[in-house]
Amino acid sequence: MRCEVLTERFGPGGGAALRAKQAALVVGGILALAVLAKIRVPLWPSPVPITMQTFGVLLIGAAYGPRLGAATIAGYLAVGALGFDVFTSSSAEAAGLAYMTGGTGGYLLGYVLAALALGALARRGLDRRASTLALGMLGATALIYLPGVLWLRGFAESWEQALAWGLTPFLVGDALKLALAALLVPAAWRLAGDARR
Repeated sequence: MRCEVLTERFGPGGGAALRAKQAALVVGGILALAVLAKIRVPLWPSPVPITMQTFGVLLIGAAYGPRLGAATIAGYLAVGALGFDVFTSSSAEAAGLAYMTGGTGGYLLGYVLAALALGALARRGLDRRASTLALGMLGATALIYLPGVLWLRGFAESWEQALAWGLTPFLVGDALKLALAALLVPAAWRLAGDARR
């Protein structure tokens, strides 16, 4: 079953106007991720801070669908790879590919996987209810953590340290971000007049 995703509910549905809408959504998503990345709380000694980036990735994946969601995240990564200061801890000194191959590199890859997975679930209509969307977002969050912790292991002295740096400090915060995102998308569907009861 192929369902409409949230962003397809609004605006033009075909032709050049649709392409313009999709381009605007990609640019808007990239800008939103860049802003959310800068909302951060350092967790010393971990090289990975708490940010609102994952919240943005979950929303984009669920609202944009698999192709547009993944394209938006890939566009965000491409902008960052070009050296623009769009990542959490990037700066003029630490930007581009040098930043992306640092401790957070695996999480960046996980963002693409999460957007694809959530977009696929949204295509099946599982984004209309908070309960099913929350389960999907839980799986998507695992897809962020998996490559993130695996990558971080290369910077840590042990698996225990990699988990302490890149997983356990973030579980509560990510659960709260997940819950908020899982409530917002079905609420937007209700506003659009297409929620399933």
